[in-house]
Amino acid sequence: MARRLAGLWPALRAGRGFTLIAGPCLIESESLCLGIARELKRVCARLDLTYVFKASYDKANRSSAKSARGPGLEAGLAVLGRVREEVGVPVTTDVHSPAEATAAGRVVDIVQIPAFLCRQTDLIEAAVATGRIVNLKKGQFLAPEDMAQVVAKAKSFGGKRLLLTERGSSFGYHNLVADMRSIPILGRLGFPVIFDATHSVQLPGAGGDCSGGQREFAPVLAASAVAAGANGVFIETHPEPDRALSDGPNMIPLHEMPRVLRRLLRIHQASL
Repeated sequence: MARRLAGLWPALRAGRGFTLIAGPCLIESESLCLGIARELKRVCARLDLTYVFKASYDKANRSSAKSARGPGLEAGLAVLGRVREEVGVPVTTDVHSPAEATAAGRVVDIVQIPAFLCRQTDLIEAAVATGRIVNLKKGQFLAPEDMAQVVAKAKSFGGKRLLLTERGSSFGYHNLVADMRSIPILGRLGFPVIFDATHSVQLPGAGGDCSGGQREFAPVLAASAVAAGANGVFIETHPEPDRALSDGPNMIPLHEMPRVLRRLLRIHQASL
């Protein structure tokens, strides 16, 4: 397992294929996470794609206090650890405080900094200190070139293995826009660029006490990002998105993922 995961960073930087970071928004159950991870591992192995499982132990940023948040840090990391060991894939999750980053770094392969927290100095420092790959998601409130300062901050703490994720920018009320110029702009900072197709089609707060989304456009934006040179795509998926506890309107149904990935791979190969 350790030998296999040692090749994750070179794979993320490689131009031969692209990386898929995918899983449910929320850790709803261990069985759900294991099932999704096994299915996506099988599909990615057939397509020769690098696969990283993702899921959140706590959705700290929710529209309503009544919204499901997840099992919490300790129980959630236990599930992620089991996915990593039993399925044999690298895992990632988002963290919200320096203490969470330290704890998550003992389990996950990639520590993710949420978009809303991308300028939190102490959080970035703690994430880098784990020695894991750090995924810096671009804030909805930042231009892509503004991420140069976020990267400089991470590098000042010794960060050498960084990912930069584009996830759309605020565009008026209840809407985001994904500007594909962001992909090459972020790429100039010298690190792999990931495109978050799921959250780029989110409609923040559009449901009143929850966010809406337009999942039908996630594959469209993912294809555009791959054509623009993204090193990987971030997609949330679920067997039954309409019954998911978080971000259901944005998620691609699990049964559609093979078709989506085959199309993305053809686009990637044509763009080389």
